[in-house]
Amino acid sequence: MNEMKLIQVKFSIFLNYEKESVMIEIINLHKSFGKNLVLRGVNLCITKGETIVIIGRSGEGKSVLIKLIVGLLQPDLGVVKVEGEIVSELSALQLYEMRRKFGFLFQGSALFDSMTVEENIGLPLVEAIHKMPQNKINKIVSEKLELVGLPGIQKLKPSELSGGMKKRVALARALATNPEYIFYDEPTTGLDPIMSDSIDNMIKELSGKLNVTSIVVTHDMYSVKNVADKVALLYEGIIYFIGTPDELINSNDKVITDFIKRTEI
Repeated sequence: MNEMKLIQVKFSIFLNYEKESVMIEIINLHKSFGKNLVLRGVNLCITKGETIVIIGRSGEGKSVLIKLIVGLLQPDLGVVKVEGEIVSELSALQLYEMRRKFGFLFQGSALFDSMTVEENIGLPLVEAIHKMPQNKINKIVSEKLELVGLPGIQKLKPSELSGGMKKRVALARALATNPEYIFYDEPTTGLDPIMSDSIDNMIKELSGKLNVTSIVVTHDMYSVKNVADKVALLYEGIIYFIGTPDELINSNDKVITDFIKRTEI
């Protein structure tokens, strides 16, 4: 049996996970922008508590896929289910409630320069939970900063932080509402190797400690090896490969080996 047949067999087995463990289910997902067909039938299951890393070349639709999962875009065909609910069929209120389960670590950290660390982390609490007492917000901020290894920096501004510290503060903000899912968008971009390893270790540690389901979008193959329970390669609008980091790295499939060479693993 050739490599692609093996991949297809593994993928069909993967789709037969116990239903109760599947938290996000993506079925035959298509999305185009004008004449540009980005996703051509994506199928993917994400199970409770796992860390899945989505890789692929620039322009392959990784960010589009994330936006479809959280309901920021609507599919042309196919469905996204979160905990059994079809995202595109949710009302505005239901969509808002669903999104409260998600935390986001953005590529550029997306901290507000005019706010202190404390105000940045507390912002989702103010937005999501009206009339929460300030002393309770302060307590949660302290707890989340402790969790990411940055106690006592509440009064600093983002301009006073290193790149790695900004990522950690942004992660503390993502954790502020105790999400069930965390999306990481290129979490190690712009960081030196030592700080990248530190962020990778934190993703892995938090996944185990908090039992959150983590979805990581990255080009960094070192991060793939460090954090992934499972890797999905997005190629030409479909999930071309799904498996463990070792299975990816040891594959002889030309599409996979070419991708790995370009990322200089």
